[in-house]
Amino acid sequence: MAKTAKKRRGAQAAAKQPLDLPVRLGQIVEIEITGLSHEGAGVGRVEGYTLFVAGALPGERVRARVEHLKKNFGFAGLAEVVEQSASRALPPCPLYDRCGGCSLQHLAYEEQLVHKQQIVKDNLRRIGGFDVEGDKAITVHPTLGMSDPWRYRNKAQVPIGEQDGALVGGFYAEKSHEIIDMNECLIQHPAGDEAVNAVKAIASELCIRPYDEASHSGLLRHVVVKVGARTGEVMVVLVTTEENIPQRDKLMEAIRTRLPGVKSIVQNINPARTNVIFGEKTVTLWGSDVIYDTIGPIRFAISARSFYQVNPAQTEVLYNKTLEYAGATGMETVIDAYCGIGTISLFLAQKSRHVYGVEIVPEAIADANRNAELNGIENVTFETGPAEVVIPAWKEQGIRADVIVVDPPRKGCDEALLATILQMKPERVVYVSCNPSTLARDLKVLAELYEVKEVQPVDMFPHTGHVECVVRIYRRE
Repeated sequence: MAKTAKKRRGAQAAAKQPLDLPVRLGQIVEIEITGLSHEGAGVGRVEGYTLFVAGALPGERVRARVEHLKKNFGFAGLAEVVEQSASRALPPCPLYDRCGGCSLQHLAYEEQLVHKQQIVKDNLRRIGGFDVEGDKAITVHPTLGMSDPWRYRNKAQVPIGEQDGALVGGFYAEKSHEIIDMNECLIQHPAGDEAVNAVKAIASELCIRPYDEASHSGLLRHVVVKVGARTGEVMVVLVTTEENIPQRDKLMEAIRTRLPGVKSIVQNINPARTNVIFGEKTVTLWGSDVIYDTIGPIRFAISARSFYQVNPAQTEVLYNKTLEYAGATGMETVIDAYCGIGTISLFLAQKSRHVYGVEIVPEAIADANRNAELNGIENVTFETGPAEVVIPAWKEQGIRADVIVVDPPRKGCDEALLATILQMKPERVVYVSCNPSTLARDLKVLAELYEVKEVQPVDMFPHTGHVECVVRIYRRE
């Protein structure tokens, strides 16, 4: 029986091993790292076969353990750095090798900025078919980074669970739902850490049951903290599986006592068996429904579920570049597709004749109107609906855009919206992107009528693989 079981395990292992590859699962290989993937893994080759090695850097020779194989590429874990890159940095976070929140702390920050510029160039060339080198190339500027790339996040979303009978809260380990318990995150605003730690301690003291994902039991699923970086105001959001919170009054009193700066305590109820953080119902348990923050001269009201950029310092850099690329002189009509709570629209309104914003989420449009009123800005109009439906309707009403600004989610622009832009033929388009690959895809479509003038990468998320861009696009005469 033992021999039969051993043969069976051997057959299963062989089945997992693709045929005719120069490496095998579990093998330790020594390879030279020649590049960095978009996710921040080192790229090397063994007899032409590509291996992605997490934690390795270009210019290094490493020993790596092969962990996962596919036909054309595989993944390996870093076992030892044999020859070290001069760009290698010592990650200051003690949980860096376990937490999946950051992937580039081991790379010197100046080199992170170079890497992100290269990511943009690679996608424009590979997906969009654009020239990024030479006389006729698109100008891709060096990435605009931060003077202090730490403690920049104004929002913490921390899953809560139980380990060894104790309540824990932290971020997930990479590619898993294992919670890494932590008291401090070096990219979070200190007030966010303070609030999360206070709620964890209070919930434990009051015996509030943490959520168990496997059994779908327990009450407290997430603690979400929003911080007004310039106002100092703090909102605490408790995401629970049901509306009733045992000892709710004691919980509110304890949070207010330990966090004297808190302005809002909100509950969101999410009873679903899902990875989505928020449910449909949100109630304010104490204080204000919103907190406030400013970006440049514009003041914003931030509710529990409204989208607001998590790095306000770099957001101001991003929006000022958007305003510059829009070329607004005070005479232009501007359409802001995917306008959200009106952040870009209100920036553009400072130097435009009129700005029209469209967004499919009704709650975001309500926030946008509130933010316009909050700032006394009257030359804006917001409407709910799909951009590809609302914008043609505006055209039928005689609204002609001189500039269209798009700031889509990671999946990029809807095909119908791109077709609408080509039909409306505004003089200028400004594309704000959080995903270089979908950006390159969409620019290839717009290139039918437009010329991509320049691209400015902005580092909104230091120490991660993410990069945002602003693109200046002109209609060909």
